Amino acid sequence: MEKINSFKQLKVWQQGIELVKDIYKISKAFPKEELFGLTSQIKRASISVPSNIAEGFKRNNRNEFAQFLRIALGSLGEVETQIIIAKELNFITKEESEEILKKIDILHKMLIALFNKTK
Repeated sequence: MEKINSFKQLKVWQQGIELVKDIYKISKAFPKEELFGLTSQIKRASISVPSNIAEGFKRNNRNEFAQFLRIALGSLGEVETQIIIAKELNFITKEESEEILKKIDILHKMLIALFNKTK
């Protein structure tokens, strides 16, 4: 197994970046009056996921990495909730929400697996 030298090599970080791109894409359709509400909130929460993975990795300390993975998991929970809200408010379609929620579920499992490896 090759040694991981950069957070950019982590599949979970790569998936986090894909989530951010997806969130930016779907939030373009949110109402303009939500620019400083849900739109801003969901973008910040999604950005927090790969950002915390990267920051934890760079700390070069197993316990700190685990803590930042916990924070990333919390942010992922925020994104999931905000996707549900966006669907309930008809800002996105059922299909869009289901697609993103599947990706969130996969990312959640990847984060948990990585967290368990840091123990």
